[in-house]
Amino acid sequence: MTAVRVPGAPIISDGRLVSTSPATGAEVGRLPVAAGDDVTRAVERAREAAGWWAGLGFTGRRERLLRWRGVLARRIEELAELMHAEGGKPVPDAIVEVLTAIEHIDWAARNAGQVLRPRRVRSRLILAEFTGHLEYQPYGVVGVIGPWNYPVFTPIGSTAYALAAGNTVVLKPSEYTPVVGQWLVDSLAEVVPEQPVLTAVHGLGDVGAALCRSGVNKLAFTGSTATAKKVMAACAETLTPVLLEAGGKDAMIVDSDADLDAAAEACVWGGLTNAGQTCIGIERVYAVEPVFDAFVGKVVERAGRLTVGADGSDIGPITMPGQLDVIRRHIDDALARGGRAVLGGADAVQPPYVRPTILVDVPEDSLAVREETFGPTLTINRVRDAEEAITRANALPYGLGGSVFGRRRAVAIARRLRSGMAAVNSTLTFAGMSTLPFGGVGESGFGRIHGEDGLREFGRPKAVTRRRARSLLPAMTFERTPADVARLVKVTKLLYGRRR
Repeated sequence: MTAVRVPGAPIISDGRLVSTSPATGAEVGRLPVAAGDDVTRAVERAREAAGWWAGLGFTGRRERLLRWRGVLARRIEELAELMHAEGGKPVPDAIVEVLTAIEHIDWAARNAGQVLRPRRVRSRLILAEFTGHLEYQPYGVVGVIGPWNYPVFTPIGSTAYALAAGNTVVLKPSEYTPVVGQWLVDSLAEVVPEQPVLTAVHGLGDVGAALCRSGVNKLAFTGSTATAKKVMAACAETLTPVLLEAGGKDAMIVDSDADLDAAAEACVWGGLTNAGQTCIGIERVYAVEPVFDAFVGKVVERAGRLTVGADGSDIGPITMPGQLDVIRRHIDDALARGGRAVLGGADAVQPPYVRPTILVDVPEDSLAVREETFGPTLTINRVRDAEEAITRANALPYGLGGSVFGRRRAVAIARRLRSGMAAVNSTLTFAGMSTLPFGGVGESGFGRIHGEDGLREFGRPKAVTRRRARSLLPAMTFERTPADVARLVKVTKLLYGRRR
């Protein structure tokens, strides 16, 4: 019996991973599947290269990473077309993704030396005879397990920062976008031909599990919360530290003094870009009573103009075929529970596409509100005021990003969102700002990429103290006398015993 090829679904044939277009089923490329020994050897080669790469210092690594940035910039259309072919992402969206990744490579390369350089740390009076020194040493080999929805931006968010910090990287791209992942590896090899500082291992989930157990010194994962827990459990076997960016169910709050046109435009972009397949995408909206109807009307008008299709459209196909069932189930559940579709609805799922769907009056215990949908759908619910909106937004265990539209109270509301990031009068913008950390709380994971925190995530802090004089208050020695102890007590009371 001949197997039916589902567009976009990964297929293994003769030991090779066959990648196909989710829109047409056309083959995009074939890559060798890594066995367990292959993963081990890739990590061993990366470990051998790590000494050379770290030895280049910040200046040498900066020069090479900036050359890599240049390759991506000059070939941005080529990479965007490949992302479109393999993942279905519209080319303009792919170009924006690559541009954002280029910005992160540039920032990490230029700032690693300043952020991670060895520095002297001030001592306190009790240990005044010592100087303190802090440096951030590379871990060695960092494993990166990347997602399919942003196959360039997301893995580079870990890879560029890990490389800039002096680590080598073994990347396991998603089985839905392996050709894009290999393109990144090959493009860096063009400007760093000396050693395999970035390599790729391809395959299904078992290859990712093998990478977790391969002896990497740290592992960065992006994907679902359920898989993040499995990754963490596997890494716990060897106490391998992990950085996890898991799922999200991000909310937007629209306050009474919001610019509704701007809010609607950002809502449609934040919720429907990349066919809604965005970890930090807006999936829930809470609009206060006075502006609810007008806001919904503006969202429906804008979302209704979007085109859906393979080429030249605003919204492309759903990359992972199985996600179509999740989206359909969420829409059906919302409607069955009394929600209303003011755009799209039960017939919106037309494989491999999903038409934009806006749902209102959806109960808070419905699947469309509580679970990650990962499709071009939005629930918009009415609330009395911003206080109720905050309560509802924070009710889920996720905590990745969020958005607030308003004037007088918007920043204060954003600070109260239980999330790792928030945008005021915009959506998703924190992802592109290379100077800010990116990551979540709760079931959205922990650890940070991007910005100074992202660089430090891939450097192991090393503390060194050095004696520079004789101890006036000897404490850490068996040679101390009763008089020394008495002086320690007296000084402690003088310094710290005041009642304030």
